[in-house]
This record gives sequence, structure tokens and C-alpha cells, in this order.
Amino acid sequence: VTQRRSMDKEAKFMITCLIFAVICSSVSSDEWKATVVKSIDALVGSCVVVPCSFSHTGGNLPTSRLRGMWHYKGKTPDTKGNNIFHSDATLIKDNFKDRTQMLGQLGQNNCTLEITQIRNHDNGPFCFRVELVKGERNEPTKDMFSFVEDCVELNMITDPGEPTLIQPMAATQGEPYTAICSVMHTCPSHAPTLTWNWKTERIIVYHRLIHSGNWETQSILTFIPEEKDDNRELTCTAGFNGGQTSSSKFTLNVKRIESYNHIIIPAVVGIGTALLFGIFCIFMAKKYKNRIAELQNQEGTMWNRLSRLSRRGRR
Repeated sequence: VTQRRSMDKEAKFMITCLIFAVICSSVSSDEWKATVVKSIDALVGSCVVVPCSFSHTGGNLPTSRLRGMWHYKGKTPDTKGNNIFHSDATLIKDNFKDRTQMLGQLGQNNCTLEITQIRNHDNGPFCFRVELVKGERNEPTKDMFSFVEDCVELNMITDPGEPTLIQPMAATQGEPYTAICSVMHTCPSHAPTLTWNWKTERIIVYHRLIHSGNWETQSILTFIPEEKDDNRELTCTAGFNGGQTSSSKFTLNVKRIESYNHIIIPAVVGIGTALLFGIFCIFMAKKYKNRIAELQNQEGTMWNRLSRLSRRGRR
């Protein structure tokens, strides 16, 4: 009995330790942490979307219980002029007002930032800060954190990149031909448009994330080339948010399908003419043959009559 009691105590102790370990693990997993790209290209005059996610110690909270802001690294976020975005619009730096917004929901741990009308001095670095608030009045708490070790810096691009064209070496007359145009960008909220100097009935457009905030827009054009399209230039133009454009082009080489009509048609006409002429000749020969036979019959009849008259005269 004593041994059984000892085993029960050990089992209870082990279960208690396991429960405590699970609780500690769940608590330690809720920490102040952010995932932000370190640097990202930004086209001057266009826009950029900075992907961002985070976690905090407050557990699962709705967006209304969280306050987010983006500020210059090394600057106090509660001071006006240091924030490029803030839940309180009065604390946003003047030259960033109406140019920044949070695309993600803080309640879903998404701190993604969009900056529009990029200027060549919007380099950063910029850091995200989150504060836990209570009540409808957004009363601050002691739970807040600036992720100053996970900031983003913008690499200014003054000219947009040219689209990349992928096409078969040659097109064949009368057969489907496919050309692909793609361009890289960092603003999926205002993705560039791709247009062709061609018929647009059969165009498919794709958008896909490549890596670390870099996106690709792809346009697939399919058409059936004709003989007149040989040596024609095919151009793809990318139009970016803000009005800048870039384009790429190539010359279409159409392989003609060999046609023997110039030989077949005259031959058919010649054979048809000869055939008709032959039929005509046969018909005429038969007609004349019948006529000759009729004349011969008429001559035989006249000769017989003359013979009978001659015999009567002798009698």
C-alpha cells in the first residue's frame, strides 16, 4: 500500500510538471517580436508596401485594443514630426500626411505599411511601434514596444525597370503564338499595368509574391500570326503608379507555310481545259461519223433506184 501511494504521488508530480511546462511554453511564446524586411526598393513618385508582422505579450486582442505607429529610428514616437504614420493623425509628420496607411489589421498581428507618392528623401530607416490600450478611450497601458532592431530602409529608384520579354524564337503562320511580359515592383496595392501594341482578346494577367516584398506582374499574350505580321515589332509597356512607364520590344519573325497554289491552280486549269477539249473532239467525231453513215445510206438507196429503172428499160 505504501509503495502504491508513492507511485501515485510520483505520477501526480509528473502531471503537474507537464502542465506547468505547457503553461510556461505558451507564456514564453507570447513575446515582443516583429518581422520586417531590412531594405526594399521604392520607385520615386510611385508607392511601396513594407510587409510587417509582429507578436506581443497581450495575447489575442482586437485591433481596437492596439495602437500602431511607424517612426524614424532613434526618434521619440510620441512627438509630432517623428512619425511617418500614427493612429493619431495629429502626430504624423507634415510631409507624410495623407501618404501613409496601415494595410494590415493590428488584431491579426499585421503591421504592413503603405507609403505613396514616394519622395527621394523618404529613405528612413523606419521602425514599427505597438501599444496596448484599454477601453474605448484608448487609455495607454505600460505594455508597449518599439521594434528598433527590426527597421526598414528604402532604396530610392528614380527610373523604373524595363519589362522582361519571353517569346519563342519564331512564329508559324496560322499557329497559336504566346509571348510573356513581366515586371518587378514593390507596390502590390497599386500594381503596374502591362499593355501590348496588339490585339488584346486573349491576355491573362498574374500577380505573385517573389520574396521580401518584391512582386511580379505578368501578362501572357496569345494570338495567331498572319503572313503580314512578319517583321512587325511587338511592344510591352509597363505603367507604374505615379505615371512613369517603361517598355520592351522585339521583332516578330513569322515562318510562312509553303503554298503550291501557283503550281496547282494552273495545272488544274490546263488539265480541265484539255479534258473539255478532248470531250468536245470525241463528241464532234461521233457526230460526223453518224452523218457520214447517213450519207452513205442515202447514196446506197439512190443507186438501188437507178439500177431498178435500168432493168425496166431493157425489158
